[in-house]
Amino acid sequence: MREPILPDLLQPGLQLVFCGTAAGRRSAQEGAYYAHPGNLFWRALHAVQLTPRLFAPAEYPLLPALGIGLTDLAKHHMGNDDELPRDAFDIEALRRRIARHAPGVLAFTSKAAARAALGRPADYGLQAERFGATRLFVLPSPSGQARGHWDVAPWHALAKLVRAGSPAGQPLA
Repeated sequence: MREPILPDLLQPGLQLVFCGTAAGRRSAQEGAYYAHPGNLFWRALHAVQLTPRLFAPAEYPLLPALGIGLTDLAKHHMGNDDELPRDAFDIEALRRRIARHAPGVLAFTSKAAARAALGRPADYGLQAERFGATRLFVLPSPSGQARGHWDVAPWHALAKLVRAGSPAGQPLA
């Protein structure tokens, strides 16, 4: 079995897991999620107080201590969405990973990721359906290429939702 471009950062008990489409070229080169300097992911996490400080992409292994995990729809492909082969997304594998680890919320980091996983277009925010017990949330893409669609408000709404569902004493900045 081929190794994934970026390893999943999943374990039981996570409050929040972010799911993108695939590792970008810079992320694949650096072996770190959301590594391109123009990507707003790490700044957004800190701005909405999901992390206590601004993390560098290489520090992504520290996120589970905060109750946060990471995964992608395409574990064996990298690049922009329009460069990925049509069979790059393994939705059933994502569903199995989420069922196994049962995070409180799975947040798609773009409408493209949500559309692929849900099989339908989705607006930003909390979705009606779930993957098992896991709530689903759609965010604007933090990619620099999607800057024209950037809005931090759904990220704030996600942080509020996650904090509201977080058991007392649990981490989450």
